[in-house]
Amino acid sequence: MQERIGNSSSYNQGNDTMTSRERFLKVFNGELPDRAPVTLFIVDGGHFISQMYPDIDPMDFETIQLKVIEFQKQIGCDVFARILYYVDDFLNITHGGADVSQNTENWEVHTEDIWNDNTLIKRSTIRTPDGTLTQDFSINEIRPGTFMCACTKHPVKTEADLDMLIKYEPSMPAWLPEQIKSRVTVLKDAVGEDGILGGWTPGAPFNMASLLLDLGELYQLFIIDPPFYEKLITFSLERVTPYVRAIDAAGIDVHCVGGNVPGGFLGSAHYERSILPYEKQYIDIVQENGTPGMYHNCGEIMNLVESYKGLGVRVVEPFSPPPLGDADLAKAKKLVDGAYVMLGGIDQVNILQMGTIDETRRITEETMKIGKPGGKFLLQTADFLEYGTPIENVEAFVETGIEHAWY
Repeated sequence: MQERIGNSSSYNQGNDTMTSRERFLKVFNGELPDRAPVTLFIVDGGHFISQMYPDIDPMDFETIQLKVIEFQKQIGCDVFARILYYVDDFLNITHGGADVSQNTENWEVHTEDIWNDNTLIKRSTIRTPDGTLTQDFSINEIRPGTFMCACTKHPVKTEADLDMLIKYEPSMPAWLPEQIKSRVTVLKDAVGEDGILGGWTPGAPFNMASLLLDLGELYQLFIIDPPFYEKLITFSLERVTPYVRAIDAAGIDVHCVGGNVPGGFLGSAHYERSILPYEKQYIDIVQENGTPGMYHNCGEIMNLVESYKGLGVRVVEPFSPPPLGDADLAKAKKLVDGAYVMLGGIDQVNILQMGTIDETRRITEETMKIGKPGGKFLLQTADFLEYGTPIENVEAFVETGIEHAWY
């Protein structure tokens, strides 16, 4: 397999006037490159990468990321590597719930492992001087080497729980920034001029609030209890700010910021009144040193396309077409009118995983022709490549995308 794709970089040899890194940065700056970047979304935790390299230890995140980079170079696309699990451990606040990876005098954590079939539940009890918090963090192995992780029992049930979190949760470990920097350096050196390195920075405030409080309550909290909501959303922003700044200082090229939880189904009125002000405040912090932010909403997006102009974010992704999302790329392109860079939007399931080579080529060409005019567009799979995606379809996507990408 590796020998067969080893020559795929010939897709873009001989025509390029820019390196892939220059091309990405040009687009992020709102300028017109030689061609639109064509890249892949490959998550660093199982799925497609474990299909390609099944013998890698799924917890060896440096090796996995290096393989993500190596594969993208071999396939001939503009490399976009995104760090998720390599920055911090599963149980810290960047992945979900309260911080149960640290103990202090006033934050005493006891965690037990409970197995439910192929799901490991990390059940934590947190004792503080003012009371006790509990949470479950579940790690489900959906196939060998591929894990789905989430906080499945949230630590905040009442405002008193939130007050304990605010008062006693430990701050970012002093040693973490140096660890992040050393890891980013390894991967950025591996990418070189062939692309960029992104970091999955902690999600935007509403996303982070959803890791602390049950979603059903969160979706109505800003209506039924605005003071509680404001306290929760403000804390959700403030508690992750040190992590954002540490990731930025490590030298990443773009912050990948989750913004999918306040999806388009909430409507623009609710979003703009109760969510956008906090999301914008966070994006301002994310981009305070000039590093672009990329706001990620992989579900319903059309109701919020114009609202996102108020974020001030440099990039929005991934404009998932139906049935996975509701994106109409042509309509969205007109509504955005150059206010931010658009990244997307090939259906990675119904086209790349399940479609034919001819379908992949046709949809890729159509999508590029819609997104490319006027610039501020990057072509990518709408979300991460799934396990079982034919390599022939990935090759067809990259080859066709580059063929039609030139300005």
